[in-house]
Amino acid sequence: MGFNCVRLTWATYMFTRYANMTVVQSFRGLGLTDAISGMASRNPNLLRLNLVDAWKAVVEEIGRHGIMMVLDNHVSKPMWCCADQDGNGFFGSVYFDPDEWLQGLAIVANIFKDTPMVIGMSLRNELRGPIQNVDVWYKYVEKGAKTINSANPNLLVIISGLSYDLDFRFLKQSPLKLKMMKKKKVVYEVHRYSFNEGQSKVWMGGPLNKVCHDITREMEEKAGFLVRGGKDDAAPLFVSEFGIDQMGESEADNRHLPCMLLYLADLDLD
Repeated sequence: MGFNCVRLTWATYMFTRYANMTVVQSFRGLGLTDAISGMASRNPNLLRLNLVDAWKAVVEEIGRHGIMMVLDNHVSKPMWCCADQDGNGFFGSVYFDPDEWLQGLAIVANIFKDTPMVIGMSLRNELRGPIQNVDVWYKYVEKGAKTINSANPNLLVIISGLSYDLDFRFLKQSPLKLKMMKKKKVVYEVHRYSFNEGQSKVWMGGPLNKVCHDITREMEEKAGFLVRGGKDDAAPLFVSEFGIDQMGESEADNRHLPCMLLYLADLDLD
């Protein structure tokens, strides 16, 4: 299919609370009997492994195919992501204990310190919700980045912004205090869909050229500016999520995608 990198998600609790649970125990607890039968016929050895060892086996297999991996801390409590009130959204949320999160980052970074095809870790997917706060963001992003770098200095550290990974404007006033890492280790990540910030209707509300111009200017203001920074603060920007309804049934998506691809090409983003 031509891709060379997989963003492989993981939940903090899998490493801090459920590491000794086996795959078959997990699947039984979720009522996934068909999945157990399918795995028993195709990959029976995985059923007996604990969750962490099974995940490691997947990482090793991907690496054997010459594909790079970014290990993405997607949630703390395993569940579908994401919503403002799901308890996984921001440091201090009901399922998002910052100390346990740091523990998870250290465990995962250390496990894969001798796995060369694991080339980066993202600190957290789509920080969001009613308690999101810039000062707390700086505090824990700096701690998280240093935790990963200490456990595994070979990794890129990938940092998401606020509001579902859309917004980094606060960095214009105050850069992260990661001077020893920034030149070679720090990457920022951004997400974008047609529905972000309720914009599905916007895509349908005017001439496409004008809507595309307005929304890409917004993207530039909130995140794209990072790659255009000055000599000392420009940084790579990784678009780790974007996409559309591939059935072609969403007109907003159909308008959004060519605009988005032109913007990515213009900035030469990955």
